[in-house]
Amino acid sequence: MRLTKNIHGAALMTGCVLAYVVNDAVMKLLFSDIGLFQAVFFRGLITILLLALLVWRGKVAIRGLSRQSKRLVALRVGAEICATIAFLTALKNMPLANVTAILQALPLAVTMAAALFLAEPVGWRRWAAIIIGFSGVLIIIRPGLEGFNIYSLSALIAVAFITLREIATRRLTDDVPSLTVALSTAIGITLFALVMMVGTNWDAMGAMSWLLIAGAAVAIMFGTLLSVMAMRVGEISFVAPFRYTAMVWAIGLGIIIFGDWPDQPTLIGTGIIIATGIYSFHREKQRKHLDKPRPS
Repeated sequence: MRLTKNIHGAALMTGCVLAYVVNDAVMKLLFSDIGLFQAVFFRGLITILLLALLVWRGKVAIRGLSRQSKRLVALRVGAEICATIAFLTALKNMPLANVTAILQALPLAVTMAAALFLAEPVGWRRWAAIIIGFSGVLIIIRPGLEGFNIYSLSALIAVAFITLREIATRRLTDDVPSLTVALSTAIGITLFALVMMVGTNWDAMGAMSWLLIAGAAVAIMFGTLLSVMAMRVGEISFVAPFRYTAMVWAIGLGIIIFGDWPDQPTLIGTGIIIATGIYSFHREKQRKHLDKPRPS
């Protein structure tokens, strides 16, 4: 794998997490005025229109996929729906930085899943890093302690479904356009939100709510598209650690917009997760260096 592809994937992942954090902050603002599924539904409508425009302008094929590709896209959409609902439920009831901190376990979870389901080599040192990294997650969610919040488990469930989403994305063949995957995902989430809204009351929406929804739609469109592209460029072990840049944006936006300062256990747990993730990346580089054929 050429380094240029890894750098490309890392840049895509950095942009992806920035877009997601911006979306998260905007959606958290929306939740004070309208319900969760109503916000997801209207955000989804705008996202679909934007993605459909890109598909039309780019003349991207949305039909003719193989049966295997259709199954993988459907699996990815299902995982995205479950991850979205679990994550937004946690986001509605927890500080932005705390929810994002739990999601920092994602690179370790993806590395573990890649070893189990994609047969990517992971040695005992990286397995140890994964286990230690998840101990950082336990410090953040604090099960059984005073700081424990049941919604922390919802964020952890989101990590599991996002991991499934990434593995499904990785198994897609090159003939499946990223725009097709992103549009399918947006349609699936929007339809699910519509079903969940049946029989519920709609909250009145003012100009500011519509403006926030439009901003969230643009952010989630870029986040979804870049997420698909990032997992298809470069190596997972190189690209995944760049998710940690999300914590910088989350803490900054959390302080500026909501006045939420992360507490000490959250910072300690996040530090452990990031340190183990960086160590996993370091081990991967060492392994590749050792595996290079030596000149005779």
